[in-house]
Amino acid sequence: MSEATDNLILEHLRHIRTAVDEIRLDIKELKTRVSLLEQEVSLLEQRYANVSSRIDRVEHRLERIERRIGLIDA
Repeated sequence: MSEATDNLILEHLRHIRTAVDEIRLDIKELKTRVSLLEQEVSLLEQRYANVSSRIDRVEHRLERIERRIGLIDA
C-alpha cells in the first residue's frame, strides 16, 4: 500500500477510536443515570407500601368506630 493509503486508513481508525470513546462515555453516563432511577423507584415502592399499610390501619379503625356508634352491623 502507498503512504497516502496508509495515512487514510490511520485517519479513519483515529476517527473510529474517537467515536468509540465518546460512545463509551455516553454508556457510562447512562448506566449511572439508570442506577439512580432504579434507586428512586425502589424508594417510591417502599413509600407506597408504607402508605398502603397506613391506609389499611385507618380503614380498620374506621370500621371499629362505625361499629361502636352503630352505623354498621357487628
